[in-house]
Amino acid sequence: MPKAYWGEIKDPVHGYVYITEAEKNVIDTYPMQRLRRLRQLAGSEYVYPGANHTRFEHCVGVMYLAGKVLENPNVSRVVNDEEAQVARLAALLHDVGHGPFSHVFEHLLVRELDMTHEDITSWIVEKSEVADKLDKMGYNPKEIGKLAVGKLHKPNRAFLDQIISSAVDADKQDFIVRDTYHTGAEYGFIDVFRLIHALDVLGENLAVELGALSALESFIIARIESFKSIYFHRVGRAAQIMLATAMEKANDELGLTAFKTPEEYLSMDDYTIWAAVKKCKKSKPIIENLEHRRMLKCVYERTFYDKDTMVSNIFSRDAYRHQVQGEIAQEAEVPEEAVIIDVPTVPSVPYHHSALMENMEIPVFSRTSTGDKTMYRMSEISKIFQTLKGFINIMRVYTDAENRERVEKATVKVLGKIPTSAKISY
Repeated sequence: MPKAYWGEIKDPVHGYVYITEAEKNVIDTYPMQRLRRLRQLAGSEYVYPGANHTRFEHCVGVMYLAGKVLENPNVSRVVNDEEAQVARLAALLHDVGHGPFSHVFEHLLVRELDMTHEDITSWIVEKSEVADKLDKMGYNPKEIGKLAVGKLHKPNRAFLDQIISSAVDADKQDFIVRDTYHTGAEYGFIDVFRLIHALDVLGENLAVELGALSALESFIIARIESFKSIYFHRVGRAAQIMLATAMEKANDELGLTAFKTPEEYLSMDDYTIWAAVKKCKKSKPIIENLEHRRMLKCVYERTFYDKDTMVSNIFSRDAYRHQVQGEIAQEAEVPEEAVIIDVPTVPSVPYHHSALMENMEIPVFSRTSTGDKTMYRMSEISKIFQTLKGFINIMRVYTDAENRERVEKATVKVLGKIPTSAKISY
């Protein structure tokens, strides 16, 4: 329990979250309060009506879990009280840079400004009223801004970054349990506290003790199942693509990426942008379709487990995807914008970078009776991890309801060129 206890927040997932006065002061800033108006999973509510939770409670949850990691005796022995408070504040602020509709806005940030919400997070922590508040309390805003996105890189303290950004960080632990709770799409039991208690600092890195292997495997399976059933659900993705397209079309008129100050950026949230995009002539029809639940239709879906060049290009290169979209549209005799190829690697997909599609390793260790520790890589120990850490390449093609049949036929014709060696899972 932090020494300067101020009060508590009742969280539906973790129960009572005790906060310090410093944390209360940061929570009461406008950048943090704005997170109440950013949904965690914009678009998912069209599939799961309960998925209306916000970035605000997620940030509180990440702070809570980061605090639990810091209370683990293996970690607390190498961390002083001030470092622990700085890490909790960084965890609290880790998503303060998200744009309207969270990950959906990422699409615009990357395309127009070559930035991610993490770049914006550091900028806001260092340049907004949050910085003034931290300064006044004697904390370094630049340090907290970097740590909030796992990029502090303090000598011999890599584990501090890893608490917030790693394969088993507090962020992933919170969003898995929180998003499954609010959607109801729960796959197995995820014992995050078993994982937290199994952490240790080896050298300067966090590692998981082998005794918690089954909890770690359950966590990885839950992440992949959640990715398929929540973050990359075909109807949820239809809503996200529509929102991303609406913002793209409205960008010239509304200047969504023309912000110059943190305050200009922070004036945008789900409410203000929905209202603005609905008034904009180019994007109004899309918002009206969402309001009547007239969704884009998925006409083609296929999963690849093979790294064929053509397949890799579709997943990794925008230009190549647009070329294939053009071919399908031409074949179907529909406008090019009526065909959308969707893959899990595009920035508008929630947690697209953390769905174990990357070649991610998790350090694990065993402890001998004499207390010696031996390091392993997770893939050496776990057959489950070995199988799951490869690419899961799901490709979908969407179109509007009126062009459904034509685009479906054209897609089969054009994508029929993909070699059958690209193994199909179903």
